[in-house]
Amino acid sequence: METKPYLIALDLDGTLLKDDKTISAYSLEIIKKAKEAGHIVCISTGRPYRSSSLYYRQMNLDTPIVNFNGAFVHHPKDKNWGTFHTTLDLEIVKEIIDKAEKHHVHNILAEVKDRVYFHQHDERLLDVFSMGDPEMTVGDLRENLGEDVTSILIHSDEKNVDKIRAYLSDVHAEVVEHRRWAAPWHVIEIIKKGINKAVGLKKIADHYNIPAERIIAFGDEDNDLEMLEFAGQGVAMGNAIDKLKSVANKQTKTNEEDGIAVYLKEALSL
Repeated sequence: METKPYLIALDLDGTLLKDDKTISAYSLEIIKKAKEAGHIVCISTGRPYRSSSLYYRQMNLDTPIVNFNGAFVHHPKDKNWGTFHTTLDLEIVKEIIDKAEKHHVHNILAEVKDRVYFHQHDERLLDVFSMGDPEMTVGDLRENLGEDVTSILIHSDEKNVDKIRAYLSDVHAEVVEHRRWAAPWHVIEIIKKGINKAVGLKKIADHYNIPAERIIAFGDEDNDLEMLEFAGQGVAMGNAIDKLKSVANKQTKTNEEDGIAVYLKEALSL
């Protein structure tokens, strides 16, 4: 192969996935062509592995994957590749739970790899988290959690989101990163300080000896900011938030219009 391979990093929700959470036939076709041309395709998502493995299989990937926005990176098909799991200290988690309760939040969830802990029973969120059939535990997190956690999610009223985030920035800035989910969910997601998708993607790029200028990364939300800044070609979807579009050096069509496929076909002459 004369051309040097590119590493192509795909965010899932709002990016590769259409709004109905499927990958279009055209996107699958172009991704297959990219792989056949020698390029390396990987997933970089905020989702846990259990709810991204379906898409991993659908694209026939054999690459490492970035989950939990970089807090968990592993290679599903190669145990020897290593596992990078960056956790939040349990004591800090308990402090955050105490504070969140004072704001009368709807619920708090903790994820430890593929196990999900609900502070209280929650039909709406059970549905969101049931994909991949995780082990679920319901009850006071302070009693049920026995180890450091991968991520915490706080589900709150919209009016409290900013207050809780201000507290996290004031009190725990040294130890946590926090982001808010896209509407309609008023969810604050917390992972360890210094962790983001770019950190995870760099591990994969280093493994394949691919420099940043040969990375093409696609995203739509604020958890994609660092990854799009890191990639030589940081591509914002047409439906991306404005902040991401301003950081990205490229733009494509929306997730409903095969934005990834349209971009790759041209950029890689597929």
